[in-house]
Amino acid sequence: MRAGLYGRTIAEDDRTFVKAVVFEMAKTFSPLYVQEKYYACLKENLDELPEMLVLPDGEKIADKIEVLFTIGGDGTILDTVSMLRNTQIPVMGINTGRLGFLTSAGKGEVQIALRMIAEGNFHLDGRTVLQLDSSPALFEESPFALNEFTILKKESSSMITVHTFVDDVYLNSYWADGLIIATPTGSTGYSLSCGGPILHPGSSSFVITPVAPHNLTVRPLVISDDKKISFEVTGRSDKFLSSMDSRYDTFDALYRLSVKKAKFKFQMLRLNDYSFLHNIRMKMMWGADQRNWEKRY
Repeated sequence: MRAGLYGRTIAEDDRTFVKAVVFEMAKTFSPLYVQEKYYACLKENLDELPEMLVLPDGEKIADKIEVLFTIGGDGTILDTVSMLRNTQIPVMGINTGRLGFLTSAGKGEVQIALRMIAEGNFHLDGRTVLQLDSSPALFEESPFALNEFTILKKESSSMITVHTFVDDVYLNSYWADGLIIATPTGSTGYSLSCGGPILHPGSSSFVITPVAPHNLTVRPLVISDDKKISFEVTGRSDKFLSSMDSRYDTFDALYRLSVKKAKFKFQMLRLNDYSFLHNIRMKMMWGADQRNWEKRY
């Protein structure tokens, strides 16, 4: 199986772990591809490296591999959405971050996880992707997000107004610091911190969550993901901020923006013993109560 490796940086405390992972990966998968920028990071932080095939940063790693591994946190996985787009190449995250909700393997599970994948002992978990349509265009050739699309104020402390339409039918004018459109995957991210609900990854839904709304009657709204959501934004400032996962771009009131479900799904590699429900219990301390844990776990 042809595998790729992607990461951002390597913390000093993680050097020993990352070295062990890279050697184990090179032993299990052949060939192992890595792009030039991350290879330079590995070379700078590790005293020894296994044999890998290094690709120039301009060359698409997706053309070479069958599976992509990331080392880092959730943000590292989100980077790969624009790298892989609709290639259907699955991604598995190895967590060195704080929470790593999207990652599948922690520091004590990597060797077993890699062996299971090499043996084909895994499932593919297709996740809904958001696509932005904008005029003029934003986010160049990759207007896609796995977690969320957001509209935020930029150059002023004053709130903005986001006039919002669902399938061209007026929904509401959100007087707020911003507005989040989250996928089920993104429902445990920024949307959750703003009071939005948790959605199961298999839910065919989006969440519309206001950021610090000025109206007490305004609450997060769950809608079907076959809807198109459109926006007109006004405010005291001439510029506003938009984001797709961890990427940002600036726009003004003349822009016309809408989001919808992309035609492809982002494939996450899920080990057979992985469960979303187990994940929210363990990583988010869901319903943490010593009485429950004593009885059931």
